[in-house]
Amino acid sequence: MPAVVQDARSGRVLTVAYMNRDALERTLAEEQTWFWSRSRAELWHKGATSGNVQRVRGVVADCDADALLILVDPDGPACHTGARTCFFTRLAGDQDEPFAALADLAATVSARAAEADPSARIRRACWPAASTQSARRSARKRPRSCSPPRASSANSIYESADLLYHLTVLWQASGVGPEEVAAELARRQTPRASTA
Repeated sequence: MPAVVQDARSGRVLTVAYMNRDALERTLAEEQTWFWSRSRAELWHKGATSGNVQRVRGVVADCDADALLILVDPDGPACHTGARTCFFTRLAGDQDEPFAALADLAATVSARAAEADPSARIRRACWPAASTQSARRSARKRPRSCSPPRASSANSIYESADLLYHLTVLWQASGVGPEEVAAELARRQTPRASTA
């Protein structure tokens, strides 16, 4: 059956592969992705050669139980070309997974905070004492982002991006990732299972 592999942190679709019963059982038992190669007619462990394993966070079947969604934490590129995802050839439209940008921003803030000179702006912003400062900046940004309808959409986009940046710095200082915030938002929605 088809298995859509998705980055659990960013939501980015990484690849589509195929699983048979053995591949699914090994994936569930080892918590790393295993697939069925239709061309070689054999099981293969993603990352066995490249080292780019995919650590499984969750497996969900679709409504007909004939396709799977595999949520993973990738240890490197998903594509054999070395690209992060196998989906990079645009056929139409101009949007690359826009919500993955927040996870990318969080990774950038985290990397810069870890690598920066202690006197650098991003490093100072991520020190524990600065979390209050980032919270104040976020609070100051909120009213401008939620301004009356007379604000232009371009300004609202700009201010919202600024707010998300400051929130990301606050999350970094607090040791929180955007996926944890997203999980809290999902928890608050408490979807109810259909009884139909």
